[in-house]
Amino acid sequence: MERALYGPDGFFVSGAGPAAHFRTSVHASPVFAASVLRQLEMVDAALGHPARLDVVDVGAGRGELLRTLLAQAAPELATRIRPVAVERATRPPDLPPEIDWRPDIPEGITGLLLATEWLDNVSVDVAVHTPAGWRVLLVDPGTGEETVGPPPSPTDTTWLTHWWPPTPAPIPVIKEFAAAEGPDPDTNSLINAVGGGAGGGGVGGRAEIGWARDLAWAEAVGKVARGLALAVDYGHLRESRPLDGTLTGYRGGRQVPPVPDGSCDVTAHVAMDSVASAGERVARCAYSLVSQREALRALGADGGRPPLSLASRDPAGYLRALATASAAAELTDPAGLGGHLWLRQPVGVALDAVVAR
Repeated sequence: MERALYGPDGFFVSGAGPAAHFRTSVHASPVFAASVLRQLEMVDAALGHPARLDVVDVGAGRGELLRTLLAQAAPELATRIRPVAVERATRPPDLPPEIDWRPDIPEGITGLLLATEWLDNVSVDVAVHTPAGWRVLLVDPGTGEETVGPPPSPTDTTWLTHWWPPTPAPIPVIKEFAAAEGPDPDTNSLINAVGGGAGGGGVGGRAEIGWARDLAWAEAVGKVARGLALAVDYGHLRESRPLDGTLTGYRGGRQVPPVPDGSCDVTAHVAMDSVASAGERVARCAYSLVSQREALRALGADGGRPPLSLASRDPAGYLRALATASAAAELTDPAGLGGHLWLRQPVGVALDAVVAR
């Protein structure tokens, strides 16, 4: 998975970038950036309006979110923002010069660290629960064919035991994906079906082993001196892990089998409670974990229809408000992007100061 996504010809380091292949909250609407900007303003206030306010976007794609934040920010705030895009791809030629571009997270961040759909692309191994216990899945990188391999390592087993206990169920060991024939209106259609697929007879389904994501997030949080670390991603919690896992692929707007040959995105949902626990050990502060629907509504993006009275007073304003409401509704739809989880981990500031209620 690491080589397929980030190797010399990997999916994320070559080609047109993520926006050409799948739709994220960042790409869906400026409403998302406006909400992140309101979050940034809260962090700025909690920090006492420092002369330099870092905004570090991890897994920045082609810098779309940072560009929009700089364009939307008030002049006084914009002059203090130090934007940093963390990405392994080469710097886009049209990126504004004020945006720093680097392959690693800088030290000593004072401000906001963002990770929007980054953790789901941190590599994971997949395990299947067989009558003999957990076994690691081996995957042919050219075809995606799966075979059952050896037992997981002690580190893997410790993580699985604590964070992904097997659920007895007669579901397959080997999962068979059906390629989509067109743009899929339900981005989770291939990964949310319980017990879907065909093949052998396992006893407890599949699991994506998440300790590498825990380490990646803990390292990211450790780079924040004061401020907020915010992760936004598709995820799940210990009491409701997907029985058959979530590994899938995306290419050209379609959900496809997750063949790790560099031709498609290979992604799996994030065990967000495990990630949060790892971050908490570094930040030593309480955290907030809520749905994107709840987070965006608290930040003012509720998707509510504007009053009809506005249409008669200001028709153009009504149409603008209606478009904004429609975009917000997409971002807060619990069956789609609103199903994301927002993990906010403050460092050196009070949680209540950076979480809208």
